Amino acid sequence: MHDLVGVGEVLLRLAIPSPARYETVRELDVQFGGAEANVAAAAARLGLRTAWVSALPDNAWGMRVRRELGGHGVDCRYVVTKPDARMGLYFVEYGAAPRPVRVLYDRRDSAFARLAPEEVDWQPVREARLVHLTGITPALGPSARAVFERALREARTVSFDVNYRATLWSPAEARACIMDVLPAVRYLFLGQTEARSIFDLTGTATHTVEALARLAPGASITLLRGEEGSLTLAEGRFYEPRGRRAVTMVDPIGAGDAYVAGFLWATITGGSLQTAVDAGTAVAALKCSLWGDIALIAAADVEELLGGGPDVRR
Repeated sequence: MHDLVGVGEVLLRLAIPSPARYETVRELDVQFGGAEANVAAAAARLGLRTAWVSALPDNAWGMRVRRELGGHGVDCRYVVTKPDARMGLYFVEYGAAPRPVRVLYDRRDSAFARLAPEEVDWQPVREARLVHLTGITPALGPSARAVFERALREARTVSFDVNYRATLWSPAEARACIMDVLPAVRYLFLGQTEARSIFDLTGTATHTVEALARLAPGASITLLRGEEGSLTLAEGRFYEPRGRRAVTMVDPIGAGDAYVAGFLWATITGGSLQTAVDAGTAVAALKCSLWGDIALIAAADVEELLGGGPDVRR
């Protein structure tokens, strides 16, 4: 039995380091990224038994993804290999302030988007202690949505990150789908911008979380607020991170997934809700100091950060 199983797509990530722009770039940094796989990989590195359910093309890119995620400790036995398929791409332009980070997607008709529920071995999903899903998957098309809905039915306990992508569907479409998901969710994560755009929640963080709790009464609700930290409502109590550390921002992409991985790791291993909030915050902060989507973090890194101590370890 796995502690955590993620179901979703991985994309080939082609990054343009700052200060280059799309029209001037000559070289691209090649990595991989996908919200559910990012969480599974980070959680595996922290010590959980994780697996990833997805589909990959039968080519060198598919083999590389398997090898790299497997190297992080993720069980990839349940990934379907599809011949004559492609891997989705995304391009990242890293702006220097005041220019923002810009992302372009090219993921239409990917191997995962063509995956049908009957092609999946659902045993690890049924047996997992926790199944992690995101709002990206149902937005990818009818087949991916059917896989998502089947995963919801098969899972015993569900973690759900809204992960809204405006290029995939409208706020109204996302809301209609997510409203059906919320009653089944045990752990809910979303950003303040997502709460505003999808659920039209414009009040304080406390009011926003309370409103979400009425929509998902069985879930702990975590509102991710960037540099302002997070706010979690669970079992009638509010939780915020204890203490703050300065973060040197190297790469913000994947920070939300890192938070989720740290939070779920602490929860699954028996930590309190306050411990989970602190662990999620620490893993997200550490991730921001690293290049790439996946938090290359070990449990010892989290313990060092939360425990303080000298900045140079000898």
